[in-house]
Amino acid sequence: MEPWRTSIVDADEKNIWIRGYDIGSLMQRSTFAETIFLLHLGRMPTKEEGRLLDAILISSSDHGPGSPSAATARLACSGNRKSLSSAIAAGVLAIGDEHGGAGMACMEMIAAGVTMAKSESLSIEEAANRTVENARNQKLRLPGMGHRVHSHDPRKDVLFGMARECGVAGYGIDFMLALESAVTSKIKPLPINIDGVLAAVLFDLGFPAAFGRLAFIIGRVAGLSAEISEEISREKAMRIRIPVSYDGPPPRDLP
Repeated sequence: MEPWRTSIVDADEKNIWIRGYDIGSLMQRSTFAETIFLLHLGRMPTKEEGRLLDAILISSSDHGPGSPSAATARLACSGNRKSLSSAIAAGVLAIGDEHGGAGMACMEMIAAGVTMAKSESLSIEEAANRTVENARNQKLRLPGMGHRVHSHDPRKDVLFGMARECGVAGYGIDFMLALESAVTSKIKPLPINIDGVLAAVLFDLGFPAAFGRLAFIIGRVAGLSAEISEEISREKAMRIRIPVSYDGPPPRDLP
């Protein structure tokens, strides 16, 4: 039987190494965000890159108990208070294209737009305009755009500003800002949401597209852990009752 292969972690009776670095040294000299960077990209980040990833994880940590992931986690916890892992898992399973998971699709869109600009000698603005036109013609939703609460996501300026300060800002941020402008002129004003913000910065940091979704999951698990802890400590079991309005047939005899 062929052994499983991994380049991430090695361990023996007395040691654990992550990407070749001793775990004790990482525990003493690295942050959690820097270790996540190491796990996924295989190298230690600069302090600026680590600080930026840390900010990204904070930005996606929670958005209140009414968000789909938190509401689902609390509902699962309300019915099964002895299994913390099932409540966290339920919350993670609520993350998808409509809630927190569009970062991957957005990173793929950014990559396609940047490739288009380079291969066809277009400006980033021209590539963004063409991306919007194609989406409109095909009646496709643009990932990373629009928010049910915010007309301007407060996390955008902070993360984009930090990326510029850290010298990380590049084609990813340029493309999403150009896309926001193109959407406003060709469709309607739509803000860049957290998926689009994370996608732009993570693209500029060099992460693969899948990490656009994984980063949100990693950050949101921290918030979910707090949500279910509050549910257990402050609320009664089975306290979440969803209002239901029945609109089916009235009581009737079985033929």
